[in-house]
Amino acid sequence: VKHFIAKGKRSLADKVRKTKTSTEIKNNPFEVKINRKKFDVLGRKSKHDVGLPGVSRSKANNKRKETLLKEYKHKNKSNKFIDRRFGEYDTKMAPEDKILQRFTMERQRVHEKKDVYNLNEEEELTHYGQSLAEMEKFNDLVNSDDESEEKGLLSAELTASHFGGGGLLRKKTAGEQQQDEEGSQRAKSRQELIEELILKSKQEKRERQVQREEAQELTEKLDQEWKSIQALMVKKTPKAEHADKKEEKPKLDEYDMMVRELGFEMKAQPSEKMKTEEELVREEREKLQKLEADRLRRMMGDEVGHTAHCQNHMSADDLNDGFILDKDDKKTLSYQDGKWSIGGESQEDEDEDEDGASGEEEESETEEEGEIGDEDNEEEEEEEGSSEEEDCQSDLESDQESEDEDKIQEDKEMSLKPKKNLSQEEMKAQQEAAKAELPYTFSAPESFSDLKDLLHGHTPDNQRLIVARTQKCNHPSLGVGNKLKLQKLCGFLLEYIGELATRNPPELTVIDKLIPELYALCQMFPEAACKAMQTVLDDAGHNMEEVLEVKGHAAFPALDMLIYLKVTALLFPTSDFRHPVTTPALLYISHALTKCPVRSLQDVTSGLVLCCLAVEYVSFSKRFLPELINFLAGTLHLAVQDKTSLGYFVVPPFRPSGKYSNLLVVLDSESCKGWSKKTLPLSATQHVYVPFHRLLCLSTCLDLVKRCCLIYEDLTSFLQIFQPIRILLSKHLLAQTLPEPLQELHGEILEAINGAPVAHSRLVFEKKKPIPLKLLTPKIVEVLDYGKKRGSTREEKEKERLKHKYKKEFKGALREIRKDSRFLAREKLNEIMNRDAERKRKVKELFGSLATQEGEWKALKRKKRK
Repeated sequence: VKHFIAKGKRSLADKVRKTKTSTEIKNNPFEVKINRKKFDVLGRKSKHDVGLPGVSRSKANNKRKETLLKEYKHKNKSNKFIDRRFGEYDTKMAPEDKILQRFTMERQRVHEKKDVYNLNEEEELTHYGQSLAEMEKFNDLVNSDDESEEKGLLSAELTASHFGGGGLLRKKTAGEQQQDEEGSQRAKSRQELIEELILKSKQEKRERQVQREEAQELTEKLDQEWKSIQALMVKKTPKAEHADKKEEKPKLDEYDMMVRELGFEMKAQPSEKMKTEEELVREEREKLQKLEADRLRRMMGDEVGHTAHCQNHMSADDLNDGFILDKDDKKTLSYQDGKWSIGGESQEDEDEDEDGASGEEEESETEEEGEIGDEDNEEEEEEEGSSEEEDCQSDLESDQESEDEDKIQEDKEMSLKPKKNLSQEEMKAQQEAAKAELPYTFSAPESFSDLKDLLHGHTPDNQRLIVARTQKCNHPSLGVGNKLKLQKLCGFLLEYIGELATRNPPELTVIDKLIPELYALCQMFPEAACKAMQTVLDDAGHNMEEVLEVKGHAAFPALDMLIYLKVTALLFPTSDFRHPVTTPALLYISHALTKCPVRSLQDVTSGLVLCCLAVEYVSFSKRFLPELINFLAGTLHLAVQDKTSLGYFVVPPFRPSGKYSNLLVVLDSESCKGWSKKTLPLSATQHVYVPFHRLLCLSTCLDLVKRCCLIYEDLTSFLQIFQPIRILLSKHLLAQTLPEPLQELHGEILEAINGAPVAHSRLVFEKKKPIPLKLLTPKIVEVLDYGKKRGSTREEKEKERLKHKYKKEFKGALREIRKDSRFLAREKLNEIMNRDAERKRKVKELFGSLATQEGEWKALKRKKRK
């Protein structure tokens, strides 16, 4: 009661204090905030003219203390008792059902806890209907007449008589009470009691024996009866029916068939270790060195072979310690020439021709080694070709080299067949064949003259083999200076190809054979090949510029330069936007097509070859070359007879009319009927001996025009680019004046040009509304909103109002959340500071008590000293 009275007084005092403070705050000018207005509006009532920020802050703080602080203090604390008894407040359930359900739930909970280590101990295990727990006592297993029948288990009476069994404290049974009554008449001695107990135990044992024998007899009888019944239950079919019926094998399902097939499939074999590039190169070099050594022996007249080592018999008890008791001169049985022979019979022949046989065996050994080496070489070349499928030159290289190696190996096998006796003539023939055979190892040439001497007098295939073997024997991984040697070899090969083209007649077959080897060197040393080709192009460009400065015109490139341009397209990518080799080559082609005048059929042929190269260069990138289209149009202009009214422009180096403007005009159309379409030969750039060369040039030109139509058909200015060619073919160079193959080309070109879709429209001025003149009259605009955002309909007004309210509430909620978080942070900081202060206070007390004890102990110590 006193507590409640004190609480009432305190609340009343708080109210008085609050009223006092509120009046004092209102009267205090420093606590009042006046919200100034920008302008006064008539008829508008303002609610927030004067504000009390201190009062509102204290109210908010008190409110948070009553709500948020209490929640924070009661966080993670529960002081309520919840009755979770099952069915306690369920009036529909009977009390018995509630008790039964609670009992089952409790048993389930206990079972779940114990079930983790459950060993099924509660279950009773049985064997043939008998409990294992009882069988473990082994009561009925021993059949003997000993007194230890029960295996040491004594009856209750015997135990009681000998060991007490409880004495007076044991409760007597009904039989014992009756015996006590009878015994009361006559008291029995101890000996009689023991005899009675022994008789009882023997009687029980005899009864158990009888029961066991009866059970055994019943079991045997039951087994015999079951056998007779079992014979009746089984239906036996006679043998005749078995013979008549054929066993029908069940049809296998698809799954069974697949399983059996998988069982018979070959298992994966372990593959050999992948060899590195250096190992492959080393093996290739060793193989070539062995073959070269064998060739030199044969050239000197020594027979190459190996001695066949016969394998001696070794018993299982042999110690293999090298201890020999007697000579191994036993005669061995062998099979030779379809007959059994003994080694001793042919001993004399072996002595006579020992050298020849050893030579033959050495030859057979080298032959086998050569075969293995060639097979490895072929596998290596096939791997190189498969890794460069995109480039046909690598495939060509591997195919040609493998074919040549096969041919050489076959010849070698034929020459190295084993013979028993070689005459002098045969030995001389073998030496001559070895001398004529191509060596297998070559040293890298140090200069261009060395390369020429090395390749001089050999066939194209042998020249390719020499370069390939030089490259393999001087691989960069085999020596320190081999890289520089092969780089020089790349430049020498380029120079050698140019010299082959300048010969009369040009050896184009040799060039074709050497290009794969040059490609391999270019792939191995791209920078050296790039520099060598750049040197060739720079020299050719400078020579053309010098001739143009002196004469004003230049001749078309020679055959060697044309081949260099073709080799550039084979060795380097032509589709790059900018390349250090192909870009100068393309510029050189454009320069030649523009500056070189056409004055003969050889010039026309050279120009068409340049056009073919240009088409090859731009086939992937589809880069537009105006020089190419102009030259093709000018070449077609050379075949026009009437040049009076053209309707198109002729661009230099061609002229509309003049001395060299009728080079391709075909005067006799009847003589062209027997003409057949062929490819333009490169030799025509030097000498023209073909009777239908004009038609051949015209056919090549039309082919190139058709290819250009396919390349540039996606350009928006396609029709404008090919407009001169369309006019020339449709009006001046008619199809009736051409042979049948050219008539088909003529029609296809016109169809391709005329069938191209118009991808753009003509340029016209954009249609715009005319701009009016400036007027001085003011523009009057009706204002309907009057500074406030109001919609035209009620829904829009309600929507705007809700949006504004949502924004306002959202900002207020954010502001309150920030204030709540700051309040909680302050409270947490206060708690931490209070704990720290309390801890400091306790530590100070402890130190004070320890100091007091220390002082008392020192005072006591001083007293003792005194």
